[in-house]
Amino acid sequence: MQLRRVLTALLLAATLAGCGGESGTASAPQSAASAGETTYLRFCFSCHAAGVAGAPKMGDVAAWAPRIAKGEDVLLASTINGLPPGMPPKGLCAQCSDEDLGDAVRYMVERSR
Repeated sequence: MQLRRVLTALLLAATLAGCGGESGTASAPQSAASAGETTYLRFCFSCHAAGVAGAPKMGDVAAWAPRIAKGEDVLLASTINGLPPGMPPKGLCAQCSDEDLGDAVRYMVERSR
């Protein structure tokens, strides 16, 4: 029961961290790498930096290897649709486009090989 409360609190904190009226895409043109980094820092970081709810930590080669082996399309589909029990749909970035999410996935994968 205690673990459930902690996970609920973390999920709520991650949700609130991503709140805002801005679009997931910056208004100025960015490279895919910088756009991916921006999305990661705004939305993905809260779980993927610490491994919250089983999220693979960015840079953890062993944790990412089997995910990377499935291919970018599978990773992106998991990001868009969510992956129970811990990955919510769109990683709690409801305003992110599929392109924004793809950039973030590529950003994390490149730093986790």
